Amino acid sequence: MLSRAAAIRRGAAAALSTVSEKPETGLYGFDVLRTAKGFRRFVDDAIQRSDELVARVALLPSSPEIVRTMDEISNTVCSVIDSAELCRNTHPDREFVEEADKASMRIYEHLQYLNTNTTLYNAILKAEGESVLLTEEARRAATTLRIDFEKGGIHLPKDKLENANQLNLEIAQLGRKFNENVMNKPGFVDVYPASRIPRNMQRLFKSVSRFNTSKQMNTEKQKGLRIVTESGNLSSALRWISDEEVRKQVYIVGNCEPHENIGVLNELIHARDELAKIMGCKSYAEFAIRPNMAASADVVMSFLEDLSNIVKHKAEEEFKIIQNFKRRTCNEKSANLEPWDEDYFIGMMKSSVYDLDTSVIAKYFPLSQCLKGLNVLVESLFGATFHQIPTRDGESWHPDVIKLCLHHPDEGDLGFMYLDLYSRKGKHPGCAHFAVQGGRRLSDSNYQLPIIALVCNFSGACGITARLNHGDVETLFHEFGHALHSLLSRTEYQHFSGTRVALDVAETPSNLFEYYAWDYRVLKTFALDETTGDAIPEKLVKALNASRNMFPATELQRQIFYSIMDLTLFGEQASKPMDTISTVADLRRKHTSWKYAEGTHWHTRFTHLITYGAGYYSYLYARCFATTIWQEVCQEDPLSRSAGSAIRDKFLRFGGSKDPSSLLKDFAGDAIIRNSGSGIIPNICSLCKEIGL
Repeated sequence: MLSRAAAIRRGAAAALSTVSEKPETGLYGFDVLRTAKGFRRFVDDAIQRSDELVARVALLPSSPEIVRTMDEISNTVCSVIDSAELCRNTHPDREFVEEADKASMRIYEHLQYLNTNTTLYNAILKAEGESVLLTEEARRAATTLRIDFEKGGIHLPKDKLENANQLNLEIAQLGRKFNENVMNKPGFVDVYPASRIPRNMQRLFKSVSRFNTSKQMNTEKQKGLRIVTESGNLSSALRWISDEEVRKQVYIVGNCEPHENIGVLNELIHARDELAKIMGCKSYAEFAIRPNMAASADVVMSFLEDLSNIVKHKAEEEFKIIQNFKRRTCNEKSANLEPWDEDYFIGMMKSSVYDLDTSVIAKYFPLSQCLKGLNVLVESLFGATFHQIPTRDGESWHPDVIKLCLHHPDEGDLGFMYLDLYSRKGKHPGCAHFAVQGGRRLSDSNYQLPIIALVCNFSGACGITARLNHGDVETLFHEFGHALHSLLSRTEYQHFSGTRVALDVAETPSNLFEYYAWDYRVLKTFALDETTGDAIPEKLVKALNASRNMFPATELQRQIFYSIMDLTLFGEQASKPMDTISTVADLRRKHTSWKYAEGTHWHTRFTHLITYGAGYYSYLYARCFATTIWQEVCQEDPLSRSAGSAIRDKFLRFGGSKDPSSLLKDFAGDAIIRNSGSGIIPNICSLCKEIGL
């Protein structure tokens, strides 16, 4: 591990410039987090400080002071919530994880107290009603804070408010339990003999053995491999293993765990529905969507069903092409496509049609070069650069972690980003952007800089020399879009910092920056052969793009299905509890061309049901917005300073401080959105153009 960490620091130093000194501090630079038990003091301090600020608000100062003090309360509490969340998902020390878990629950309980504090609510009503707030952002902050209070039920009678508080706590605990089950109970398949797994994949899986008795009654030790069906292994196995029986076993086991989440999800659906009813909504979907641009679950469902109908014919054509390919490949005229065939045969078709060799592609994407690619983006677009800076003793949580500072020659430091890029046991299984500290205005001359962590689960060789496949590059750029949203926003209030925006637009920057991972003009600046230094050939990038565009309707149909499933699970509930397994199976049959594998319950490992409950549709909204922005603003010259100025000054800078529909129209023109009933939906023309509909 130490040699790997050293390789990281050496490689990153070659990609990014460095500076000095290591005084001792605590986790993420918070002195109080020098030990795991420091989380207890962290919570105590946050509660004490927020109580002091509540007392200040109780004196009813001026409206601007009320809003600013309320934002400081939010900043104090969010520092604990965000730090605990990052620690829970990434720290290798179990004691830190457990203390962060306890801290998370304690601060959440305190947040419930704050959200139902009538002194704060009455003060924000005063501030909102006086019309003396001078800036649009201050007025928006007052309105948003008031809405947040009312989402917590503060306006309800006492008995209903107590019930809402209990339900919110129960919902938080169930979400935590769901995610922990996904992380800790993935299931596994033992494959014998080991030769059934491609040789170049065998290093990914644990060796196992058993004793076999042959026909001659000889007992022999047989070597095998254990595939733990967490998301990364599941994806690799379904993509690369040619043995259909192994793929089937892996698919079924991987989509039947964690079994415990069937019950957890049922409880969550019930609790969210109860909460929505108390709040006067017919469903949790209605409650969750009401504050967003879409405004109504009916508006979203209508949008999704229309899109499903538009894409259906093309998706069915693509399905037939894949099925015919399987029949030719397997020399079986009546072979049918199974759920465990999708990734394997689509991948095989793309590779064979466009002669794509993943090992050839990966040699252009050593991680050190990809980090240079991030620098190319910020330097070309925004005139800024990343510098690696050493973490102080106690600041980092793992030797693999590196810390970067985003610096602008005229504006100074803009923010800080931790990179934790490698897969390891006990770590958050996917890729994600975590806030540590939001940006906010402290005074005319002083700004609290944002601090974030970009967490991925790349596997590969030692440290920074690891090669990424192109899918990993796209993922890195996606999460980097979120990171830039946080690092480049310059809001007065941390309540609006970075990704703290309406859910409808939260994924727009991440989807936009995915386009940069596919554009030859961008890739040629950093995707260099690690041996010769030659840039990635344009012909290869064209082949990658062509393969990406082979089955666009199939991928879009999948995202529509996920969104409709999410909206249905948290939609209006019948008197009899929903059977989520049969509901999801029926939706899959209706909205995709693919079979449902009996007995599986894939949705019980779909953590977006927790983080995006009734909000997964926002990925499709964001994709439509990003496609329009790319075509209208960026595509002509994606690395130009004019494109960068538009991205930063018309979108990223504002975080959640402006009305999202106005923000989008100012950025890419009025046509980017459409009114639909009581809400707003994206214009899908650019998306349809992109995928040939």
